[in-house]
Amino acid sequence: MTTLPNPKSLAPSPAITTDTFTRPASEFDAGINASTAWVAEQADRDAGLSISDDEEETDTGAGRAARALYAFEGKPEFRELIMSAGDELDILKEELDDGWSLANVNGKVGLIPRSYYAFTSEMTSASSLLSPGDSQHQRASSRGSLTPRNSPRPGKAALPLQPQTTGEWYSFPSFRQSLLGGKTLNRFSSFVTTGAEDWVLKGTSTDLPVTAADAQKPPSVFYNDGEDDDDKESQDPHLSQPDRHFIDHGPAWKPKIPSFRVMVHSPSKRSSGISASYTVYLVTSLFFPTEAQDSINENLAPPTRITVHRRFSHFVFLHTALTRRLPGIALPPLPEKQYAGRFSLDFVEARRGDLERYLSRVIRHPVARYAEVLTFFLGCESEIEWKRLLPHHLVAPPAGGAFYSRVYHPAFNLDAEDAVETVDRFQNHVKAVDKSVQSLRGIFQKVRDTRLEMSNVQRLFSYGLLSLITSTPIAGGSSTPGIGKVDEDDEENHTRKGLMNDEGAWCWQEECEDCLKLTKALQKTAETLQSVADLHDDSARRRQLASHETLKDLAHPSALYASVVETHRATLARYKEAVHVDAPHDEVAARCETVLNTTMAEIETYHHQKVEDFKRFASEHLDGEIEFYDQILTRLRGVREAFNEPQYSTSSSTPRQPSMYERELPMPRLPAPALSQPCPHVFDSAPMRPVSVAIGGMTLLLGGNRGSTTGVSRASVLGKFW
Repeated sequence: MTTLPNPKSLAPSPAITTDTFTRPASEFDAGINASTAWVAEQADRDAGLSISDDEEETDTGAGRAARALYAFEGKPEFRELIMSAGDELDILKEELDDGWSLANVNGKVGLIPRSYYAFTSEMTSASSLLSPGDSQHQRASSRGSLTPRNSPRPGKAALPLQPQTTGEWYSFPSFRQSLLGGKTLNRFSSFVTTGAEDWVLKGTSTDLPVTAADAQKPPSVFYNDGEDDDDKESQDPHLSQPDRHFIDHGPAWKPKIPSFRVMVHSPSKRSSGISASYTVYLVTSLFFPTEAQDSINENLAPPTRITVHRRFSHFVFLHTALTRRLPGIALPPLPEKQYAGRFSLDFVEARRGDLERYLSRVIRHPVARYAEVLTFFLGCESEIEWKRLLPHHLVAPPAGGAFYSRVYHPAFNLDAEDAVETVDRFQNHVKAVDKSVQSLRGIFQKVRDTRLEMSNVQRLFSYGLLSLITSTPIAGGSSTPGIGKVDEDDEENHTRKGLMNDEGAWCWQEECEDCLKLTKALQKTAETLQSVADLHDDSARRRQLASHETLKDLAHPSALYASVVETHRATLARYKEAVHVDAPHDEVAARCETVLNTTMAEIETYHHQKVEDFKRFASEHLDGEIEFYDQILTRLRGVREAFNEPQYSTSSSTPRQPSMYERELPMPRLPAPALSQPCPHVFDSAPMRPVSVAIGGMTLLLGGNRGSTTGVSRASVLGKFW
């Protein structure tokens, strides 16, 4: 029986591993129309292939043999093919637009996704499992070519894959190594989609055209501790300044430009004859002098301001471009698009705050802060220039693995064991932060509700004092807590003799100075309590809403950094394989160190921002509460003086004037309207509703009141979601 040879004896050279056992990363998107690929193919006639509808679709030439990894059902109207997993293919042209390839499947020529197949030259066929006696001859005869001896040739049928077992299971190549060229089976992993895997294995990303600078660049760029920035940048003079990213010891990102501030303000509704109405926001960037950041001198020059007009679709463009050009960093999520009620004042203000916080978190990141597309977004003031340069950024290819190839870091900047322990601790920590912040958001909602209820109580107490000194009952019925119905006897009694005297004092005697003093002091107390109720209401709706929004931005760090953690763990696995004593691969290990430096720098970025965020949240909340209670104390102390001499005695010199709040007694402002809620976070899960609630919501849509026993119907079904 033939036995499997030792894998070391059949291990290809590093050049063969780099070129043969990998394939380009795919940019295929199933939602992209294939017509673009056909247009590009028709324009490129160098391949000599005919794809006209008038000609028969036959094998027009020798292609490269491949095998389908996944089943694909294309749309015939777009000239897409249908194939099953394991089908034999001839790839006539691998690189077409939008992630497509031109292939021949069962005699039909058409388009298939680039990531749905693998070249059979990258696979291990049954005949390549040679006996030990034949392995020396096989290795010697194949040294002059990068194509394995038994790879399928044009015109030659591909050899089937036949798993064999000889008892030496440890010598049989793994599925990932044999079929996928060493790549991860999960093609949706962030380690794959960011281009990190492709760059780790090959060293040159295929997501971007390979330039001369990329071809001459070493697999992982290090710099010495004593090097200045000019020496680091001279290693690759072809790259622009925003394309270079430096990591210091920590590992931590090295900031290249000072921080600045951005504001989103003054939303306005616009419309045109061509498109529908939309909302435009003013985005103002404030660049402070360097010496102003560490000084409190008021004589410093004012900040430089740049103001541009942007709509929500422009923010979508910015987020998409940043995601494509900076795949290795954790970007904050963009607020979701709104389809209904997007012009209401409450929603526009909430959207404005969300967009401002989004931009603030983007510019806080030491790498995203100097991205070219962000500079274009914040600094392009001319609408004509914006329309001219926007297509340039829209068609820019994703960075992919090229992002990691442009990261510079000190040599020996991390320890593998420390990297394993760090990611475990970090993942457990952010998961705990997830739960705690979600709980804190619910608690803070109760804090706001309680403050609003306190506003109702203070206002009710004020109405009670006015009702006392004027003998006017508070209307409202049983729907207002604490307010009783007006007695029928009071309604029928039209005389107010004995309730108040002619000077408006709460007394049946005329010219009673003591009761006049007391009445005016109690009236001032009631008016002050109305002011206190307004402070409670404003605090719950404005200041505490801002704190609630801040808590929303601090939520879900585990979801935000999930891709970083996934890439980190996958890179650690590749690093362990690369430094294995039996088959070390120094270049792969060096590239793994670069990716690990990047993920560790991202983890440190969260650590730094977490401290700043929660410190600012607690400080701003306490400052707001101190200011709130100071305003209340100032008002209460002022009204307390009304009961002290000499103010108390001098108040009887003039008759009492009716209070402006007396007119509200027949129609009190109770209860206060419900609080507006922060827009949901992108990562918030939708709450599950009982079937009865859902049916009740449909009743509301049809105009019913859901059988309410109080006779009060809800005005909107959206109230049930909150």
